[in-house]
Order: sequence, then C-alpha cells, then structure tokens
Amino acid sequence: MTTAKWIWRLALSILALLVVTSEANEPGGYIREVCKYRKAKLLQPVTEYRQRLHKLREQMKIRSAVQGLEIDAYILPPYDEHMNIEIGEHDRRVQYLTGFTGTGAFAVVTARTAAFWVDNRFVQQADAEIDCEWELYRMNDSVTITTWLSAKLHADQRVGVDPHHVPHHLWLRWQRELANRLLVLSRVNNNLVDMIWTNQPAPSNFTISVQERQFAGDKWEDKVEELRLKLQTFSCDAIIVTSLTEIAYLLNIRGMDIPYTPVVRSYLIVSHDEIFFYVDHNKMSQGIDFHLRTDCYNERCVRIKEYNKIWNDLRTYAQIWKRIFVPGPCVQEEGSSEAVHNALPSNIIYTEVSPIIFMRAQKTPEEQRGMREAHVRDAAAICEAMSYLESRFFLEQWTEEKIRYEIDRSRLSQNNTRGLSKRSVVAFGEHSALPYYISSNVTDIEVTDQSLLVIESGGQYYEGTTDMSRTFIFGEPTAEMKHAYTTVLAGMLELSKLRFPSNLRASGVDVLVRRLEWEDMVDYPQTSGSGIGAYGAVKERKFAEFFSRKLKRTNTMQLI
Repeated sequence: MTTAKWIWRLALSILALLVVTSEANEPGGYIREVCKYRKAKLLQPVTEYRQRLHKLREQMKIRSAVQGLEIDAYILPPYDEHMNIEIGEHDRRVQYLTGFTGTGAFAVVTARTAAFWVDNRFVQQADAEIDCEWELYRMNDSVTITTWLSAKLHADQRVGVDPHHVPHHLWLRWQRELANRLLVLSRVNNNLVDMIWTNQPAPSNFTISVQERQFAGDKWEDKVEELRLKLQTFSCDAIIVTSLTEIAYLLNIRGMDIPYTPVVRSYLIVSHDEIFFYVDHNKMSQGIDFHLRTDCYNERCVRIKEYNKIWNDLRTYAQIWKRIFVPGPCVQEEGSSEAVHNALPSNIIYTEVSPIIFMRAQKTPEEQRGMREAHVRDAAAICEAMSYLESRFFLEQWTEEKIRYEIDRSRLSQNNTRGLSKRSVVAFGEHSALPYYISSNVTDIEVTDQSLLVIESGGQYYEGTTDMSRTFIFGEPTAEMKHAYTTVLAGMLELSKLRFPSNLRASGVDVLVRRLEWEDMVDYPQTSGSGIGAYGAVKERKFAEFFSRKLKRTNTMQLI
C-alpha cells in the first residue's frame, strides 16, 4: 500500500469515527412513533406551522443583517411579561409557532433543527399536536435546553431570547450554563414571533372592577401603608410589583386579562410618597378613578400611566432612588423578568421574596367568611351537577366531556359566580389513574357504571376561590379501590386534627397524609388535597415554605 493510499484510508477512518461519535452524542428525546415513517423522506407535508417556523428562521437572519448581531438559536419561553403560564390569546406565542395548546412549554429553534420541552403530563398531547420537525423532550429530563444547544451549536455562537418573557433567575442560569459551553446568551428585545404574527390578537380590553371592602376587608390605602413599613425594614426607597395577583390584592381590584384568574395586565410602583399604576387607560372607568383616588396628588393617591411607560420610568427613577426592591422567585412565582432587572443598575437592586406574599397570607375576617361562603356555593354546584347525572344516568349516554360541561354549567349558574378558577377535568376508568390527565374531545370516553370517576375543578366567586377534587365509585368497588380510598381518607382526617408549632414546614405536615401510603410502598405525585382562598388566583404561594424565617403563624393565616 502506497503512502498516499494509507493516508487517505486513515483520514476516512477518522472521519467515520467522528461521525459515529457525533451521532452517539446527539441528545435523545421522546420517541415519536407517529413521526418514524417520515424520517429520511425528501418531501414533508407543508403545514402552516412549518411555514411559521421557516419565517422565524428568516427573522433570525434578518436581525443579523440589520443589527449586526447574529442569532444562531432562539428560545421561546411560555411566559407573558408577568411570568404567568396561563396566558391570554395575545401572548400565546408558543401555540402560534407550534400548534401546541397546552401550557408551560419551551420551544427552541436553530437554523436547521427545533426542539420542544414540555411537562410530563402534556407529552402525549404535544406529540399529537406539533409537527415532526420538532424534537420532543420532557421537562426535568437529562437533556436540558442548554445541553441540547451545546450539542447543536459551535463555540461563540449566540442564543437569543426576549428578556421580557424570561424570569431573571432563569436567565442567570441559562447564561451561566451556556457560558460554560462557550455560547453567548443575547437579549432580543423585539420578540421574533411577534414579527411574523400578522394577525396577533390585541391584549384584552376588559374594564377593571373593584373588589368591594365587604369581601376584601382592608382598604387598599391601609395595605399600601403596611407595604411601605415593610420597605423601611429593607431600607428600600420603592418596590416594583410585577405579579398580577399581588397588584390585584394590593389595590383591591380585579380584571379578566388572563384565563381563570381575575387580574389586570399592569405594573405597580410604590415608593414612600408616590404610587404609579401602569395600565391600559381604556380599562379605567369613573368608578376605578374614584376607588384609586386618581384626582389628587399625595402619598395616598394613585397616578395612572400607560402600560409601556414603565420602562422609561424605571430608568428615570433609577437616577433618584438609591435602593429598589425587585421581587425574586419563590415556590410558585418566578419573580421579575430579566427586562426589569436589565432596566435598573444592578447596584441599586435589592432582591427578596415579595413582602406582599405574607400580607396576602393574613386573611381578614371578611376574607375568611367569604371563603366559607364560596365553599358552600361550590359544594352546592357539584351536588346539583351530580344529582342531575344520577337522575339521567341510565336515560342517555354520558361521557367525560359531557359531565365536565354539566359541572361547569352548574357552577356558572350560582349566585356571585365570576367564572372558573381552573380548567375542569373529568377522568373515568383507566384515565382516573393518570396523575395529570387532561380531558378533551380526542381522549373522551363513555362513562359506565363500573369504575372510578375523578373530578378536578374550581370556581371563582366574589366571596372566594375554590379548587376541589372528588372521587366517585360507580358500581361495586374492588378491594384495591377500597384500600386506596381508605388510606388517603385516614391521612386527611389525621391532618385535620393536627396541632403544630409555628415553624413547621409544609413538607412536615404532608408526611402525615402520605404515611399510610408509604407503609404500602406506594405514593402519589399530586399535592395533598385542594382548598379555598380569597377571590384571586387558584394557586397561592406555599407560604409554609417560608415560616422558618421567624414569621409567626396566626389563626388568621390560611394554608392551602
């Protein structure tokens, strides 16, 4: 063998080894059976979502040509500007790009590939809804967004993301992990999906309503004064409130800007002598002006500004204030966005769990009374729906979706109803064993008289918010059903009798409920029980996680 042939064969061997190694290091995601037959096909079906993906890639190139900063990958988070994942139609960018109708999914796009991360409960739904061009991954799997990007990109390439839709703590994590892989995380202030969304719905324009004092208990002026006292303990000049539920609580207002939660799309800044409310002026009314005292100019009056003026004001007041409280993440809140942090000098930012969380935890007598009344109204709605089901069960065919419709109809017919607090789910038979089953027309099955029926739903009322789960046994229960039902019931009864110290964490309480299940070497992935709360979000933060910080738990504090 000549020297030239030997070198040629060696080069081919090295190249083959590199290809095999590269393929072995490729991230492996959810196996999409429906897409197997399409692999290696030259012609792929053209859908509107495939065309949108192509247009997004064009926007990545256009941005490079116009602004001179090349974007080699683009991350599309599931959040709106206030870090909600239950969002209005205007903010459903992931759905527009991919066709996925669930919540909490991340989409990542490069010049040649695309990947999709979704919660485990939505995997099958995502597999059925998104194109085969998307690789599918589960959240909290071994393949994360940053590890996937490191396998697809080369050193010094840039990853773009809109900072208005990313929590600051998540931005820092991505930035650190990408930097360790020699990649750069870059801010793209103009959302690229908005650039291709020609018929994007406008933000909702519902008028703001007042949460009357008979339900709220405290006046909003008193809440603001309490917040100012807390700012003094942190030596802060002002706080920017980005959580919509906290704004609704603090000002005693409600809205209809996102599904299932009565909040108003807005920002709020509270300093020691001023209050600024950033909201669409079209949502204001004479009653709201009177409620918020917008016609005066002292520390107990609210000044109304347009929603997008927040960014200019942050930069302006950063020259005046020496220390600004910017809420950080806690159990069920993501904290403020990267855009908020980027608008302020880092040396004046003080980040901590929002003090409004603890204020909301202290339920007033009026809120406690309202919660009990809401529970009675909601129980009546469920009893009415199930009574109708019982009377008509053998006279017509019943399915999961038909029962869900009847439950929603009954709940929405109650006095003082303000809608649903969550999407109702009805699961029957084998579906009742799925931890996070999402009922739909695709999965709908007939309900017979020989299995378990599980209902998860909730309602919004002026008096309060409910979140309930109910299990019904149709036919003769098996021994396994009886045992599982009895052990869970015994755990809940044991919890209801518990007297506990003020510094006990929620995890310590939850042990009592699960003890009997653990003795049988079984467990359940859901939270233990549901509950009721003041009229607002169906999921308030898990206050008990923070009671170890010497916060005294009182008999007016509601743990849900």
